[in-house]
Amino acid sequence: MFGKLDLSAVPLSEPIPLITSAVVILIGLGVVALITVRGWWPYLWHDWITSVDHKRIGIMYCTLGLVMLIRGFADAIMMRTQQAVAINAEGYLPPEHYNQIFTAHGTIMILFGAMPLVLGFINYLVPLQLGVRDVAFPTFNSVGFWLTASGALLVNISLLIGEFARTGWLPYPPLSETTYSPGVGVDYYLWAVQISGIGTLITGINIVTTVLKMRCPGMSYLRMPVFTWTALASCLLIVAVFPVLTATLAMLTLDRYVGWHYFTNTAGGNPMMFVNLIWAWGHPEVYILILPAFGIFSEIFSTFSGKPLFGYRSMVAATLFICVVSMLVWLHHFFTMGAGAAVNTFFGISSSIIAVGTGVKIYNWIFTMYGGRVRFEVPMLWSMGFIFTFIIGGLTGVLLAIPPADFVTHNSMFLVAHFHNVIVGGVVFGLFAGAEFWFPKAFGFRLYAGWGKVAFWCAFLGFWVTFTPLYILGLEGMTRRLQHINVPEWGPWLYVSVIGVAILVVGVIAQVVQLVLSIRDRELLRDVTGDPWDGRSLEWATPSPPPFFNFAVMPNVEGEEAYWGIKLRAIETQQLAPEPKYAPIEMPVHSPVGIYTAFFATVFGFAMIWYIWWLAIVALIAAFAGFVVFAWRDVHEFEVPAEEVARAERARRAAREALLRRLSEEGALP
Repeated sequence: MFGKLDLSAVPLSEPIPLITSAVVILIGLGVVALITVRGWWPYLWHDWITSVDHKRIGIMYCTLGLVMLIRGFADAIMMRTQQAVAINAEGYLPPEHYNQIFTAHGTIMILFGAMPLVLGFINYLVPLQLGVRDVAFPTFNSVGFWLTASGALLVNISLLIGEFARTGWLPYPPLSETTYSPGVGVDYYLWAVQISGIGTLITGINIVTTVLKMRCPGMSYLRMPVFTWTALASCLLIVAVFPVLTATLAMLTLDRYVGWHYFTNTAGGNPMMFVNLIWAWGHPEVYILILPAFGIFSEIFSTFSGKPLFGYRSMVAATLFICVVSMLVWLHHFFTMGAGAAVNTFFGISSSIIAVGTGVKIYNWIFTMYGGRVRFEVPMLWSMGFIFTFIIGGLTGVLLAIPPADFVTHNSMFLVAHFHNVIVGGVVFGLFAGAEFWFPKAFGFRLYAGWGKVAFWCAFLGFWVTFTPLYILGLEGMTRRLQHINVPEWGPWLYVSVIGVAILVVGVIAQVVQLVLSIRDRELLRDVTGDPWDGRSLEWATPSPPPFFNFAVMPNVEGEEAYWGIKLRAIETQQLAPEPKYAPIEMPVHSPVGIYTAFFATVFGFAMIWYIWWLAIVALIAAFAGFVVFAWRDVHEFEVPAEEVARAERARRAAREALLRRLSEEGALP
C-alpha cells in the first residue's frame, strides 16, 4: 500500500539530517502556533496564500528564494569545512552524506534559491515599470509560484524521509540510472525539478505575454526600462529551454521507472545525449539568472549617478545579443568529450564572442558614472563590487572558452572558482543590490544603511578570501567533488577558504540584524513619497508600497525615462499635473487554485518517488479537478470603486506636493 516507503526511510543513524529536520519541524510548528494564536490565518489566506496580485507573488517568490539560499549556504559551509578537516582524515561527514550535500547545494542554489529570487524581482517590477495593473494571466501566475514552492518542499522532505541524489547537481547517466543509484535520491531530484520547472515555464510565458501585449500608452519597446528588457530576454530563454529540461528529465525518469534506455550505453542509448541536452538548458540558465541582474545594475547605476543610462540602445542590443548567443555555447562544458577540433572551435569562438555583449554593458555602466553625481548608497556599493568581481570571473571564463586551456583546467577547482565568480559576483550581488534598492518600494520603509555596508564589505571580502584559494588549488591539480584530501600541500589554501566562509557568515548575520532593526524602527525609516532614491522609472511614481491596483490612472509615457520626465515637468511648472477623473477599476479575484494545485502536485511527486501508485493517481485526478472547478467560476473580476481609487491617489499626490514645496524652497532639482 505504501510502495517502497517504510520506517527505514528515516535516517535514524545519521544525526546531522535528523537533528536538522527536528529543528526545522520545531520552527515550523512554532510559526504555525504563533499565526494561530495571533489569529493571522484569515489575513494570510486572503492577502497572501490565495492572492493573484503580482506584487504579493513577487514577494513570496523572494521569500522562498531567501529561505532556500540559507539552506544552500548551510550546505556550502559543510562542504568547505569537511574538505578542510578531511586532509588525510575521515572528516565529520560520511561519503554518502557528503555526496547528497554536494548535489543539494548546487540544485538548491540555482533552481530553488537564485531562480525564485530572480522571478520574484521580475514579477514585482515588470508590471510597475510597464505602467500596467497586473500580469497577463494573474491566476496562472499564482499556480507558477506554488508549483515552484512544491518542488522546493520535495527537496527538503528528502532531508528527513529517504535521501537526496548523490550524482552532482546535474544527474549524469549512467550514475543516475537505477543500476548505480537504486535508491530514491535521484527520484526526489527528478520530480522536484520537473514540478518546479513547469512553474518556472508558466511564469516565463506570463511575463513574455505581459511585456509584448500589456504596455501602458506611449510605452514603446525602446522606452521600456532596461530591467524590463532583461526580464523579457530572460523569460524568452525560459520559454525556449525549460521544455528541453523537462523533456530530458522525463526521458531519464522513463529510464528509471519503466526500463527504457534513452541513456543506457549498453542497451542502445547514449549518455552523451543527456549531457548535450542538459547543457542545452544549463548554459542558457546562467543567462536566465544573470540578465535580470544586469537589468538591476542598469537601474541602480543610472539612479545613483543622477543621469540617464549611457548607450541605452546599445544596452538593449547587447541584451538581445546575449539572449541569442547563449543558446550556442553549451558544448564548452564538455570540450573533453572528444567532439573533434571543428566542433570545439565553433563553441570556443561562440563562448568568447558572448563576452562582447557583457563588455558593452560594463563600459556603458562605467560611462554612466562618468560625469555623474555618484552617490555611494548601499545598492551602489553592491553594484561597484559586482563590476570588479564579475570582470575577473568573465576573464577566467574567456580563458576556459579556449579548448586547450579548458583541457588543462577541466573538472578542477579552477572551474568551481570561475563559476562562483560569475554567479555570486553577478547574480547574488545583483539580487542583494536590488533588495536594498526596491525594499522601500515593496514595504514602505528603508533599510539601515550602516548595517547594509557592513554586510556588503563582509560579502565582498569573504567572497575573495573564499574563492581565490580555489583558483590556486585548481591550477595545482585539485579536482572537484573530493570528499577527502590526500595531498597535505593543499591544506593551507583550504584553511584560508574556510576563513572566507566565516567572513561570509558574518555578512549574513549583518543582513539579518539590518532587517530586524529596520523592521523595529520602520516608522523612523518610513518612505512617504514613494521615491526615496530619486528614481527614473514608473515604479517610483506609485506610493510605497503600491496599492493593489498599482496606478489610479494609466500613465501616458512621453520619453525613455517616463517618471523622470514627469518630475522635471512638475518642478519646472512648480505644480503636479492636474488631478485626473477617477473611474472604477476591474481587478482579478483571488483564487486558491495555486495552493490547491501545488498541494496535490507535492502529493503526486511524493507518491511517484515512493511508488505509491494509488496515491499518485488520486492526486493527479484531484489536481485536474481543481482546474475544472476554477474554469467553471462565474466571477473572475471585482470592481474597485472610484472613491477608493481616488482616496489612494490623493494621499500619494499630497506627499508629492509636500516634496515639491520642499524642493522649491531649497531650489533643488531631482
